[in-house]
Amino acid sequence: MGIANIGIPGLILIVLLALIIFGPKKLPEIGKAAGETLSEFKNSANELVSGDEKKDEATDNVEEPGEVSDKQS
Repeated sequence: MGIANIGIPGLILIVLLALIIFGPKKLPEIGKAAGETLSEFKNSANELVSGDEKKDEATDNVEEPGEVSDKQS
């Protein structure tokens, strides 16, 4: 049983506990901070993936020494 199997009752319990612990005034600030953090994480992950793809494309275009290219004919 993992965290993905929480269900609706579990989510309601988590929200109620968060309201009790942090209060209704602090909860939106915490949600905003969590959303911004998640957004930054996704952007960083996308940059890493696109950077790896660009690096792979650059290395694919490099010819090995000793190989004869069709362009030199």
